[in-house]
Amino acid sequence: MSPVRVERERSWEVPAVDVEGEPAASSDEPAPASRWREFAVRAALLTGCAVIVAAITLAIHLTKLEIPPVQAPARALQPATAPVTALEPHPGDGGSASPVDRVDPTWARQVAAATGVPVRALLAYASADLTVDAEQPGCGIGWNTLAAIGAVESGHGTYGGAMLGEDGHPSPPIRGIPLDGQREGVAAIADTDDGVWDGDVTWDRAVGPMQFIPSTWARWEADGNGDGVGDPNQIDDAALAAVHYLCASGNMTTPDGWRAAVLSYNHSDAYADQVAQIANGYASAAGTVP
Repeated sequence: MSPVRVERERSWEVPAVDVEGEPAASSDEPAPASRWREFAVRAALLTGCAVIVAAITLAIHLTKLEIPPVQAPARALQPATAPVTALEPHPGDGGSASPVDRVDPTWARQVAAATGVPVRALLAYASADLTVDAEQPGCGIGWNTLAAIGAVESGHGTYGGAMLGEDGHPSPPIRGIPLDGQREGVAAIADTDDGVWDGDVTWDRAVGPMQFIPSTWARWEADGNGDGVGDPNQIDDAALAAVHYLCASGNMTTPDGWRAAVLSYNHSDAYADQVAQIANGYASAAGTVP
């Protein structure tokens, strides 16, 4: 801790008076005219300070203008698709035909470098985007919206020091707080999965990179990596489930439609604004990719 310098408080002395009400004589006391000049200078200084404080206060109030909500993001650069043969199983992978394989790896590396989104996470978001484009072309969601939600929810699977593996699983697994209703803004949701996904047999917890509640996952479960299992802890599965969930709200190509979909994911205007800001940033950065 750095030392604190304390200045001695200045005393404002009142001139002594004699019994007749006249100033008492003093051999070292300044002349009356000198005293009044000193009082006038001090009064002027105090007045000046008061004016400065008032001006600063007024400026603060004038600058507290309401900032309009961030509008829905433009759709980012469309993921480039790999050749059709990329949908075939990889040799020696046990026959898996992961939808992630449809994303051009060169595109993924370039966009990841431009946006800062980890390549493995970007593959999941882009694959989900391409999948829903084929399934629900009227939705219009962009991978950048999914990526922005993933950034807010779990830092793309890295929350709490976790690392997103090549298999799409964060290690250690990402778990939210118990939904016990004991915190402001936290609903009380008793356990719905016997602790299968969230490890809690008393209360539900949000799970995985996209933070699905087990009861919500039970409705929107998806298999994004083609391994035959839907797992909210696996980013391909979670991203595909999230895109289905969002597109259920309708067309996301308009500001109102986009905002309604994101608010269905999290009922907070501040959340929607944050997601929009991040998604717009990704779109802008991806636009620099040749």
